[in-house]
Amino acid sequence: MTQFERLRGLIAAVFPERHIYIRAEGVMRGFVLTTGNQTLLAGIVAACGLWLGISTAAMIVDALAPSGADRELAQMQARSERWVADREARLNSAVAQLDAANGSIGSLAATVEKRHTALAMLLTQSRDEPGLARALTPTLQVARSTVETASPTRRIEIVRASQERLIVAADNFAKGRADRLRLAFRLAGLSPSDYTSSASSLGGPLIDAKDPRALAAVLDVDEDFARRIQHAANTLSEAKAMTTAAAKLPLSRPTSDTAKSSGFGVRFDPFNGRPAFHSGLDFTGGIGVPIYATAPGIVAFTGVRSGYGNTVEIDHGAGFKTRYAHMSGFAVQVGEKVALGERIGAMGSTGRSTGPHLHYEVWVNGRAQNPDRFLKAGEYVQQAAS
Repeated sequence: MTQFERLRGLIAAVFPERHIYIRAEGVMRGFVLTTGNQTLLAGIVAACGLWLGISTAAMIVDALAPSGADRELAQMQARSERWVADREARLNSAVAQLDAANGSIGSLAATVEKRHTALAMLLTQSRDEPGLARALTPTLQVARSTVETASPTRRIEIVRASQERLIVAADNFAKGRADRLRLAFRLAGLSPSDYTSSASSLGGPLIDAKDPRALAAVLDVDEDFARRIQHAANTLSEAKAMTTAAAKLPLSRPTSDTAKSSGFGVRFDPFNGRPAFHSGLDFTGGIGVPIYATAPGIVAFTGVRSGYGNTVEIDHGAGFKTRYAHMSGFAVQVGEKVALGERIGAMGSTGRSTGPHLHYEVWVNGRAQNPDRFLKAGEYVQQAAS
């Protein structure tokens, strides 16, 4: 009730009772405007003002809002602009793809040419490596048969893929050959590093360049391909070095189609029946069976040695020497250079011998070695070359 009374007091203060006097034609009339009447009149005026404001705002909004025709026209214009923008984007994309295609084809062709040059350098330096050409032939034949029926762009891609396979085939061939030769050295009781450090190998930028980035700059190819070229070159170089070293070692048989009759080590002496050390291998055969040098070298001795009879000794260098005993005759003389497989004499039964045979020894740095290990190593070398 207090708040209501306060409101009534506020209305009464705003709209106090007013008296209006109107004089017309000498007559005075008076009117009384009570607080209630003023409040009602003010409410009517406020309602009219509110209606007028709302109507005016609606008219303004309606005037500013686009009509249906305007909206349809705007939609058509927007669709047209989108269509034009879409056609321009497609045109730009087509032009960009065409430029990119032309650029990629040119770049791919240049890359293929540079890689071909690098591969040619690698294969040229290793062209005399036994078996390499035969190992790479299947890869080259597949590339040729496929390129003949392909489009120009496809041909470039095929050639590039063929180059990848070619370098992989060369690397695998060299690794397999190097592994077999390394095993052959170990079978002979030798360390490969002791006999390959001074052997000939590949040279030039493929080996000399230690940094693949420097080699890539020299060959004008990407760094990854340069690294693979260098790896293949190093593997081929190692294989070639071991091949060269193995060619100087006595790994071949001294006779053909003959059987081994006595091995290396302790055995019973055929003359007195007592245990005795046998420092070589014996090969049985008939008088006059040819005897061959098991490695290249220089004849260091021809003549008679006590117990050995007619003997030939060949110095192969690097501490290696071979001895051929009980021979019936000589085909070489001291100081003569002999090649691998060259005939040096004939089988006999001279000296301390029970019958026609060859006594064969291998010496390394003044100590007799088991020749059978070298013969087995030679078999692995032949497998590596095949």
